[in-house]
Amino acid sequence: MKILVCISHVPDTTSKINFTDGDTKFDTNGVQFVINPNDEFGLTRAMWFKEKQGASVDVVNVGGPETEPTLRKALAIGADTAIRVNAEAKDGYQVAKELAKVVKDGGYDLVIAGRESIDYNGAMVPGMLAEMVDANFVTNCISLEVDGTNAKAVREIDGGKESVSTTLPLVIGGQKGLVEESDLRIPNMRGIMMARKKPLNVVEPSGANTETGTVKFEKPAPKGDVTLVAPDNLDELVNLLHNEAKVI
Repeated sequence: MKILVCISHVPDTTSKINFTDGDTKFDTNGVQFVINPNDEFGLTRAMWFKEKQGASVDVVNVGGPETEPTLRKALAIGADTAIRVNAEAKDGYQVAKELAKVVKDGGYDLVIAGRESIDYNGAMVPGMLAEMVDANFVTNCISLEVDGTNAKAVREIDGGKESVSTTLPLVIGGQKGLVEESDLRIPNMRGIMMARKKPLNVVEPSGANTETGTVKFEKPAPKGDVTLVAPDNLDELVNLLHNEAKVI
């Protein structure tokens, strides 16, 4: 089984976010980038298929040279080969189109992507990718088992879970639950040294068009002052909710 894991290069959630050029571009200065958490769950699951079933695991990213440390970390975790599509990721359609070419050229049986990236939270790439490569698709995936060309998955739905059966080729949008957080792997020194010798192939983009563009970024409004009310002063609480907050 050939597995391709899609890796997004995203800012660490503890990073301080700023914008430049009139709030039209994200300022990367001083920002630490990591593997998108949803993708990391998927990569860990792929490692299980590699170790238990002898699958081969490649990782792919659409981005510039600055994303290569993130791909190297994926190699250190255990992926066999990394592929970087040499294009700036501008929107979900463009990224899905570039990934579709990699999937078709590589003949992958299973594509594991994160349900969404934690920076733009678009949640659109896995579904579009599945359509473009004519594969089955399961999103919000929290469990996956593969036996030959048959697959069983569990996905989160409103108020519960849904179990589905499908066949390869398959694209999934994975998330927390696909593996437990305690199962996530930290690259050790041996893995880091081996990653330096593993291939990281740079391929030129197909020239997919972007369908959307960023007009402007805006930070959330700062939180207002907090007014503390004594637990036994209900009259003041009611007055504040009625006359200032205007919620009653």
